[in-house]
Amino acid sequence: MNKFAKEQWPMFEGTHKMRDGMLDTLRDTDLTFSPGGTNMTLGALCKEMGEVEHSYLESIKNLKQDWSYRNQEAGLEGSVSRLKAWMQELDAELTEVVAGMSDDDLRKTIARGFPVAVETQLQIYLQALLIFFGKATVFLKAMDRPLTKELQDWIW
Repeated sequence: MNKFAKEQWPMFEGTHKMRDGMLDTLRDTDLTFSPGGTNMTLGALCKEMGEVEHSYLESIKNLKQDWSYRNQEAGLEGSVSRLKAWMQELDAELTEVVAGMSDDDLRKTIARGFPVAVETQLQIYLQALLIFFGKATVFLKAMDRPLTKELQDWIW
């Protein structure tokens, strides 16, 4: 196992669990909420985060970032259980890919408009997760929904 997987991956797993915990507090009807204006629904925000994770996963596998993927599964953004299952599938594949890399693999360069090492790309992905949580907590507070303890401790 590479050094990154041993030393840093637990933070990613904890962050994925924090996302799952947040999803566990939601009902399908909550996913239709939008704070108004041109904002998307909470379900669309969650689906978008899955698409972001997919982009990062593929970039690590192919060493090139591509933002064009859109999950076309009908009704996905309206189902907490389907969103969670899909994200957990992405998490499992990402975990497998990262665990299977050598330390040299982690130093390979990904083309994403500017070159970054795989290890740096993973840190950027972690930041994308934190940005997602920042957005999601605004939705939850606008819905007058309580935040999980993890969201309170780490995000809000």
